[in-house]
Amino acid sequence: MHPGKLIAAGLAAMALAACDNPENHGVVVGELASDRIELVAEVNEPILEIAVAEGDPVAAGQLVLRQDDTRASARLREAEAATGQARARLDELVRGPRQEQIAQARANLAGASREIEFRRAQFQRAKELLEKELASPETRDSAKAELDAAEANLELRRAQLEELLAGTTVEELAQAEHALDQAEARRDSARVDVERHTLTAPVDGLFDSRIFEVGERPPAGQPVAVILGGQQPYARVYIPERLRAQVRPGTEARVSVDGMDAPIQGRVRWVAHEAAFTPYFALTERDRGRLTYLAKIDIGERQERLPDGVPVEVELLLPEGGP
Repeated sequence: MHPGKLIAAGLAAMALAACDNPENHGVVVGELASDRIELVAEVNEPILEIAVAEGDPVAAGQLVLRQDDTRASARLREAEAATGQARARLDELVRGPRQEQIAQARANLAGASREIEFRRAQFQRAKELLEKELASPETRDSAKAELDAAEANLELRRAQLEELLAGTTVEELAQAEHALDQAEARRDSARVDVERHTLTAPVDGLFDSRIFEVGERPPAGQPVAVILGGQQPYARVYIPERLRAQVRPGTEARVSVDGMDAPIQGRVRWVAHEAAFTPYFALTERDRGRLTYLAKIDIGERQERLPDGVPVEVELLLPEGGP
């Protein structure tokens, strides 16, 4: 049997034995325990720093472990650059075309107009020379092709000027806004990836153990450290079936810890709704008396944190007239 199951079974048996004594009807036994919180590596990168030592207290948000974020930081810079480019493009469209661009388009249109006048004159001369048999048909055809190209260029320059004079369309602005939103989303995602290389304590507690050392590369999803949550451990005890109806969250208790002279005030935080260790169906009255229910009892604050695993004896302050 697993050692943890053996310990739990032993605690339950001790609780039942304590309750068999009429003088100890409200006394149960257990041990000090804490909620174990595992810090999980979200990336497969080497560990650069472990900021706390085993056994040190930690506060919520305190740096515990840092992994190499070189790759993620490079992706973040790339995403920030793309965001800046998309924002500049949107600003350009909102502002509209510059006067210098319009002046350049007007000059290009004027040049295209002069070019087409020249090509028309050249084509006319080629036709006259062909009629006088002083030029070949190829010369006329070449002049006609150059005239057609000049006319096409004139239409292009006129369309470019009209586009600048009309300004930015609603569709162009919408496309630029969506492109900026997309770039910002990628930047935010890259920023989260960088933050995932730093592990912090989610709650106040005690840094219990580290599973990997500096320089090692933990697989993504693998726990790398364990924190024991809370300023103090709680008493984990098992409530016998004969007391379960009277024990509820908020019930006062006195917790006697091995090695301490005076008991500590406590309060029941939680009691399980299902029995542990023994079946809870088709039981006789005698068998039902063997049922136990796991409970967690918060203990009063102390200057120093008590160690986990120390045996405790808990006296439940039940109402008068109890069993």
